[in-house]
Amino acid sequence: MRVIAGSARSLRLKTLEGLDTRPTTDRIKETLFNIIGPTVYDSIFLDLFSGSGGIGIEALSRGAKEAVFVENNPKAMDCIRENLRFTRLEHKAATITSDVMNALYQLEGDKIFDIIFMDPPYDRGLERKVLNYLSGSGLVYDDTTIIIEASRETDFSYVEALGFTVIREKIYKTNKHVFIEKAGVEDIC
Repeated sequence: MRVIAGSARSLRLKTLEGLDTRPTTDRIKETLFNIIGPTVYDSIFLDLFSGSGGIGIEALSRGAKEAVFVENNPKAMDCIRENLRFTRLEHKAATITSDVMNALYQLEGDKIFDIIFMDPPYDRGLERKVLNYLSGSGLVYDDTTIIIEASRETDFSYVEALGFTVIREKIYKTNKHVFIEKAGVEDIC
């Protein structure tokens, strides 16, 4: 896994051995950043279920002002911190070793994010828990883009009931990215 573009371009990132994390492939990461590219610069980025930190590091490399990495696995967090030092991006990053729900609560009132990316373990409903929390949270504003990496089969029909709108879906061979924003008043009616 490598950084695709920006200040840390072509640097190889470390990942955890085994099945504890599922790093997003370079091809899928490149497609993702081709979609969100212009919005990344100068953004405040939240990387939930960070794994080795590849998505948040890519955002920082491409000019995000700041990124917060949330990962529950201490070994994965060590890997993220090592990758941040290696790419020389640690001065723009904050790390939280915690489960995602506690981290969101901890961040409340401290930050408002422009982009939130989450790649939870597939098919456990964790994205729904996070979206349920974010629906009433001060961590997002009307233009915050929430991106979820999920299995192809994951159902997102419930998001409208939480006050969100699916604005785009990019389907890959085995998974997909779902792009969500808060529903505007005109979207709800």
